[in-house]
Amino acid sequence: MFHVLQMGVVVGHVMVLKMLFCQTIKKEMKGGRLVMTKAELVAVMADGADISKAAAAKALDIYTKTVATELKKNGKLGLVGFGTFSVTKRKARTGRNPQTGDKIKIKAKKVVKFRPGKALTDKVK
Repeated sequence: MFHVLQMGVVVGHVMVLKMLFCQTIKKEMKGGRLVMTKAELVAVMADGADISKAAAAKALDIYTKTVATELKKNGKLGLVGFGTFSVTKRKARTGRNPQTGDKIKIKAKKVVKFRPGKALTDKVK
């Protein structure tokens, strides 16, 4: 699926995912975890596609909304080489309040899961 931006630049899922693969701008956070912020991702996308940051931000917003819509509609979205997003049901369960130790009921809910594809797994190794 492709989306055409006002500036006439065509940005699709494949281009967004390619940029995610190829760029390594990361920010150090507590606990030694590395995270790329949305602003950094937009900057990388804009540079990689030779478009403005505003156009890249719009493309990213369209991409995330499309993924969310597709998951709500069909419950699964597969992007070859990147991975598969899916919606699963989590059963109701009993938990504990960490402050008081009292038992609490946790309601059943739907959660989004992601299973990385082989190409992504290989690039991360």
